Amino acid sequence: MNQIVLKVKHIVIFTILIFVVLFFSLKYLHGDNIETYKEYKKSLRANNEFKFPEDVGHATFLLNDAYRKIEALEEKIISLEGRVPKTYPDVQFLNYLTRKRILVTGGAGFVGSHLVDKLMLQGHEVIVADNFYTGRKSNVEHWVGHENFELIHHDIVNPLYIEVEEIYHLASPASPPHYMQNPVKTIKTNTLGTINILGLARRLNAKVLIASTSEVYGDPNIHPQPETYWGHVNPIGPRACYDEGKRVSESLTYAYAKQENMQVRVARIFNTYGPRMHMNDGRVVSNFILQALQDDVITVYGSGDQTRSFQYVSDLVEGLVALMNSNYSLPVNLGNPVEHTINEFATIIKTLVGGHSKIVHVSEVEDDPQRRRPNITRAKTFLNWEPKVDLNIGLQRTVEYFKQELKRFKHSPRNKFIIDKYP
Repeated sequence: MNQIVLKVKHIVIFTILIFVVLFFSLKYLHGDNIETYKEYKKSLRANNEFKFPEDVGHATFLLNDAYRKIEALEEKIISLEGRVPKTYPDVQFLNYLTRKRILVTGGAGFVGSHLVDKLMLQGHEVIVADNFYTGRKSNVEHWVGHENFELIHHDIVNPLYIEVEEIYHLASPASPPHYMQNPVKTIKTNTLGTINILGLARRLNAKVLIASTSEVYGDPNIHPQPETYWGHVNPIGPRACYDEGKRVSESLTYAYAKQENMQVRVARIFNTYGPRMHMNDGRVVSNFILQALQDDVITVYGSGDQTRSFQYVSDLVEGLVALMNSNYSLPVNLGNPVEHTINEFATIIKTLVGGHSKIVHVSEVEDDPQRRRPNITRAKTFLNWEPKVDLNIGLQRTVEYFKQELKRFKHSPRNKFIIDKYP
């Protein structure tokens, strides 16, 4: 709704500006300001600057004057807009007994921003801490200024001192191009950052949920992957900064829980997609959709027989909230157990988007997991949770989002998104 209002506002402003230019142009052309124009010409002659034909000089004068009028009008519009109260989505009213003060680290990211929406609509007070390495302010701008919302530009590698009752720790780059761009920073975020968050939770006696990942299983030897599987991870490979970082994050969490008697939750998140995905994050969903929308080749790494299971972001958010509100403290897989090969998924995307893209196979990437599918028995048993959004419905919403993003950024064929490996 806010986007529609914003578009209408821009159309109205643009229309007003056109009428202003036309009005003043006609006004001058009909001689209402001939004397002013004559004085303008005299000043040009006096300074030996009048070097153009009569019609060009007149047009220059009108254009300069129109610019001044437009600037004055823009200032007036900005002033008037500041007096108009901002509208927000309707939120539930919670009294002081039921309303919680909740911190979401990485809350301006893809998953974090959807979680913030959920918590805000429930009526809680939400504080977002994000350093905007991969997060974007536009993901949460619809809440900025709301009395229940606060946005802090903060890198969680540094200590944070605030008062909260619950913490969702989502801060970390989660796609290969992002976490491999600065592997040391990724490790720090998942170790020092987690220590800082656990220390904050200990001081406040706050419940904390750590967002882990299916990457802790590496290239698994057991399929589907249960939470009891210890994983098969290359500790010095290109993905190790993220894989091992998350494994250490889990170790730290349970060390704090045992030593300090803390309430902790650990969610192992499997492949997730939906609106607000970073357009250049290298994940298979965004890769294929963007390539198909731009009539580029759809790039499949290796044979394409690798498997992934995809859950829509709203399902994940429901799972995170259910886990936080539960009494279960061991790791829980949150993912969709419906499995597809990369080849199948490329065909699904091509059919859904249409166009003339061709599916092309290129050499496989190092340490690319061959199979990925969650065993969600724990989630079903202890959280009463399982994915609900159908793949086709979720993909349609995601394709529509990327269409709008491409229109907004107006990328040219020379500015194709750089595609990287699958997460």
